[in-house]
Amino acid sequence: MDISDIALHGLQQADTDLNQAASAIANAPTTGSNGTLDVGDLSQDMVTLMSAQNLFDANLASLKTADQVQKNLLDVTA
Repeated sequence: MDISDIALHGLQQADTDLNQAASAIANAPTTGSNGTLDVGDLSQDMVTLMSAQNLFDANLASLKTADQVQKNLLDVTA
């Protein structure tokens, strides 16, 4: 498997995680059964959002590195 393929798969996973967490936050009830907001669930969703952002950043860096390696390889072979 190519580095680019792995990075693209990671970006897709980050996108899925981001969409699920964003949907959970958008659809969170404003009050729980006892009349208060369930902060625990929102906290977990925010952690998931931050993790997705880090996953995006890491996979984009991998993709840029793979691109640079390919360019360097072409320079050597030319």
